[in-house]
Amino acid sequence: MRLTKLTAAVAAAALSLTLAACGGGGGSSSEPTADGEVVSGAPAPEGATKLSMWVFAELHAAVYDEMATQWNEENPDKAIDLDITVYPYQDMHDKLLLAANSGQGMPDLVDIEVNKFSNFVKGDNPPLADLSAAAEPYVDDIVKARLDLYSRNGKIYGYPTHVGAFVAFYNEELLEAQGIDYTTIKTWEDFKNAGVKYHDATGKAFGTANTGVWFVEPLVTAQLGGQVFEDDGMGKVSVNNPEAVEALEMLADMEKAGALSPIAGGSPDAEEAYGAINNGDYAAIVYPAWYTSRFVDYMPDLAGKVAIAPAPQIEGSDILTIGGGGTGTAVSAKSENLELATEFNAFAKLSLPANVAVWEVLGFDPVNMSVWEDDAVTHNPDNKFNKYFTTNLFDVLNSVKDGIGHFNSFANPNLPAVDNWFRTVTLNEVYENDTPVKEALDQAQTDLENEIGE
Repeated sequence: MRLTKLTAAVAAAALSLTLAACGGGGGSSSEPTADGEVVSGAPAPEGATKLSMWVFAELHAAVYDEMATQWNEENPDKAIDLDITVYPYQDMHDKLLLAANSGQGMPDLVDIEVNKFSNFVKGDNPPLADLSAAAEPYVDDIVKARLDLYSRNGKIYGYPTHVGAFVAFYNEELLEAQGIDYTTIKTWEDFKNAGVKYHDATGKAFGTANTGVWFVEPLVTAQLGGQVFEDDGMGKVSVNNPEAVEALEMLADMEKAGALSPIAGGSPDAEEAYGAINNGDYAAIVYPAWYTSRFVDYMPDLAGKVAIAPAPQIEGSDILTIGGGGTGTAVSAKSENLELATEFNAFAKLSLPANVAVWEVLGFDPVNMSVWEDDAVTHNPDNKFNKYFTTNLFDVLNSVKDGIGHFNSFANPNLPAVDNWFRTVTLNEVYENDTPVKEALDQAQTDLENEIGE
């Protein structure tokens, strides 16, 4: 296994690259043009089969490049010459949709961000290949909820990059100064009480009320047993159902009480927010586990001060967390090398070495849960993420793994419209303009019905 070489090579590449957001628009630090930037490929033996790949995050390209090298070493009879092109986030997805609709010009493999994925799996004959068979050797170890996210009608159309399980990040130093023990925060009511106490004592923000990303609201809705579409998330839009209303009312009440405060940039995952959190302006962040990378990369002053803990719960709920954000790697149904592209995709996304690299290099929570049980990997004292945080991410993940829920609404074809409406209208109305939640969601329901055509 070339794991040490793999992670070292990708880590070296990471020094000069910027991670793209896992839950929204992102891009590489090199700012490729609309024509894309071709990444120097891994050495390929003579006679290797050329496979084209599009990505919107250059660091992901570095991982795939190294996985291609390992694939060629282990499969000399099926060697590939991986040709990766990096595009800006929106440009890539627009270009891909045009190619899919025209039936021409799609690459063999492509990264599709989760909020865009539904655009490519509509109808009975989507332009993406069924990847179910190639997943079989790995499927027992993969978090089912994440495979389901990129599946339709019993077929898998994309392989996930990470779980993105929601966790809580607490600034221990700030909380201890106010006599708050983060380990006593189990429920959202506990979170609210701690936040009010902290805000009243310091005048500073505790948690974040996010207007630019729709993440925490789906988490709470799922914990309440709800969705934002009918028929368990796969039917017509239903953003004003009782569970969705209760979830947003609960968060809005926290903001009014002082436990949550708006954050610069509208999201913890914004450049302005990194500085504020690094400065100690916020004490608690509830966000997907991949946010570990943001702390390590952008908030160096907090090293040794931040604890990772389970996300707050709804008392009595079977759902403890859900996955947030993500990238599904797909194969064109018209690829001239369909079988080879599909096999390599499974190796590069679902195999054990690929998922170890996802943790060691990217800081993401791997979808292959066999990694979660490997203490040599998860508790490696030299790992930069383990060095940074005061608690171990995998101890937290293993404590909630039986409660990773399915928020099926994330797989609904009309999710992009709902996500956009919340980020541009509804969350601002509720958190910034104090519009009553039921009123804001009723208006969103009407407007979305008109937009979607239901």
